[in-house]
Amino acid sequence: MSADGVTESSGPVPEMSDHAADCAARLRDADRVLLASHIDADGLTSAAIASSALERAGIPFETVFSKQLDKEEVASIAATEYETVLFTDFGSGQLDIIADHEAAGDFTPVIADHHQPADADTEFHLNPLRFGIDGASELSGAGASYVLARALEDEDGANRDLAALAVVGAVGDMQNSQGGLHGANAGIVADGVEAGVLEEATDLVIYGRQTRPLPKFLEYASDVRIPGISNDQNGAIEFLSDLDLDLKADGEWRRWVDLSMTERKTVVSALMRRAIASGVPADRIDDLVGTTYSLLAEKEGTELRDVSEFSTLLNATARYERADVGLAVCLGDRDDALEQARTLLRNHRRNLSEGLQWVKNEGVTVEENVQWFDAGTRIRETIVGIIAGMAVGASGIRGDIPILAFAEKSAEEVKVSARGSHVLVRKGLDLSAVMREASRAVGGDGGGHDVAAGATIPAGTREEFVAEADRIVGEQLG
Repeated sequence: MSADGVTESSGPVPEMSDHAADCAARLRDADRVLLASHIDADGLTSAAIASSALERAGIPFETVFSKQLDKEEVASIAATEYETVLFTDFGSGQLDIIADHEAAGDFTPVIADHHQPADADTEFHLNPLRFGIDGASELSGAGASYVLARALEDEDGANRDLAALAVVGAVGDMQNSQGGLHGANAGIVADGVEAGVLEEATDLVIYGRQTRPLPKFLEYASDVRIPGISNDQNGAIEFLSDLDLDLKADGEWRRWVDLSMTERKTVVSALMRRAIASGVPADRIDDLVGTTYSLLAEKEGTELRDVSEFSTLLNATARYERADVGLAVCLGDRDDALEQARTLLRNHRRNLSEGLQWVKNEGVTVEENVQWFDAGTRIRETIVGIIAGMAVGASGIRGDIPILAFAEKSAEEVKVSARGSHVLVRKGLDLSAVMREASRAVGGDGGGHDVAAGATIPAGTREEFVAEADRIVGEQLG
C-alpha cells in the first residue's frame, strides 16, 4: 500500500488503475464529497459502490440522484457548498458544462462514467473509453465506480465484495451477451468469484430462474421464441406436463432454481428438441443457454439472488423516482425497502404491458431511415425507452431501422428515447451522436450509447428533430 493509502495493485482493470489511484487520492484529500449519480440500475449500483467505498475510507459524503444531468442540474450542484463532487454513471457526456464550473472555481469534479465524453477535459476523469475500453459493452458506470472503489480501499482486496453490485450494474446496462460479460467486465467477475460473492455458471438464460413458477418461466421467455410455448400459457403447461418429471411440490409448480441438475438437463433437452421441430434457427436455439450470474450472499429463490432479476428490480425503483429505495436495497435493506421495491416492480410491469399494447394499437410513423411514435402523456417518459425496445419486432414495427419514442416530460419539454440493434451499430449506427446532434439542433441536449440513447427537446420541435435524426442516421448507415 502506498503512503496515501491507495493500494498499489493492478486492480481488476489494469489499464485504468493508475488514473483510478489519482482520482482516489483526490477524494481522500476532500473534507467531504457530494456524490451525484444517474437513476437506473447502473446508476444506482454505481452510487451504492461509491458510497460504500467512501464510507469505508472514512470520507464524509452526501448522495443526490438525477435523471438527466443538464445545465440546470450542474448549476444546482455548483450552488452547494461542496468543493468536491463525484459523478457516477454520468458526467462524461456533460464534461463541457462541468469544465466551465470547474474553471469558475465552483467545485473540483471526479468522474466515474462510461458514456461518450463531450469535447472538454478535466483531470480526474475515469472513463473506459479514455483507455481503449468499450464503454457500451466492456465496462459500465458501476464498473468504473468499482475500479475507483478498489483504488480507495485501505488494504488490498477489501472492496472486492462490491464486485457483485458492479455485475448487477453491467447486466442492467445490457452489457452481457450469451457468452456472459467480457472485456474489462471479466476482471470484475473474477474479483467477485474470488471474493465469494458471485457465482458464474452455464444455464438457461431465460429471465426468472429464481422466482417464476415453471409455466410462467417458459411462457414469458421472449428472447428465443418457441412456437407453442412462448406467449402460450396452456402450451407451456402442456409441454411441462408431458415430461417424465415431478414438477410440482405440494400442488404448486416448482421454479427453475428448485430443480436438480438432472431435471434441468431433461427440460433443456426437451426444449431444444421442440425448438428444432418448430423450425427455430440453430443460432437462436444456441442462445437458450449461456453464462449466468448469481449473488451468493442473497437468499436462494429471491429476485436478489439472480443478477438479471436484481437489475430489473432496481430499474423499477428508478423509473418511478424512488432512487432512495433502490439505493437502500443495494446497501442491504431487506425489509421495508425491498418490499417497496417489489411493489414498484409489480406496478412497472403493468405499465410496460399497457404501454406496449398502446404502441401496437397505434403503430409507428416510418421515415426514410428511422421510425417513431409520440406517446404524449399516455406513457411515462421514464419508461418510454424500454417500451420502444420491446416494440421492435412486433407486428408492423421494423427491426432494420432505429426507433424513436417521444413522451411529454413537462409542458415545456419532451423526452426522446432511441433504440437500435447491435447489427445496425456494426453498420455504423451511433445513436449517442444522433441524439446529441439532433437535440442540440433544436435547442435541447442528449447522448448515451451507440445502441441506445436519449434526449430532452423543447416542446413543439418534434418534426424538426425527427427530420434531423433521420438525416444523421442516413449519413451513418449510408
